[in-house]
Amino acid sequence: MDEIRHIWSEGQWTHSPLSANEEGSDLVVTAVKESDAWRTTAYGFVHESEHALLRPFAAGTAMEVSFLCVLTEQFDQAGLMVWADVERWVKAGVEYADGAPQLGAVVTNPYSDWSVSPVDSWLGHKVTIRVSRTSDALTFRARRESQDWQLVRVCHWPDSVVTHGGPHLAAPTREGLSVRFTSWVTTEPDVSLHPEG
Repeated sequence: MDEIRHIWSEGQWTHSPLSANEEGSDLVVTAVKESDAWRTTAYGFVHESEHALLRPFAAGTAMEVSFLCVLTEQFDQAGLMVWADVERWVKAGVEYADGAPQLGAVVTNPYSDWSVSPVDSWLGHKVTIRVSRTSDALTFRARRESQDWQLVRVCHWPDSVVTHGGPHLAAPTREGLSVRFTSWVTTEPDVSLHPEG
């Protein structure tokens, strides 16, 4: 399939952000303070106030979201969310945690788990999050600018699940987080989990 570039108006917000303004081909979104997505594990609370701009995400395709990584305060986050319902979703991207930007994912079904790895050199650069939906899995990859893709997470996701996906951000601890999203596309999924050779 040819790459399909989505316009921002194709999506619907899970929860409306404070503002969302198109600037040229970009979308600049400001999060509401205390917005987040998490279910129970380790913290004991359920947060269902994230800002995710979603459109249908078909099996046998991949979705990519790019944004400028300017995250500086605890739990600032931006990336891509894949959504079935309030108890089954995945968010992957960069989250500022414990003094550093962290590349990771939260997989929820129906309890959340979280995995991260520091990416200090990604601050101030364009980051792209890519998810391929194939067979019974979601495969998340990410890269800074035009560097090589790196694997973030693989998780189970049946073909039969009605699924949506798109840009995501949240600001659990502060006011004023704005994220500039630069592209949102659907394209061919990754052929295999591991590179050949």
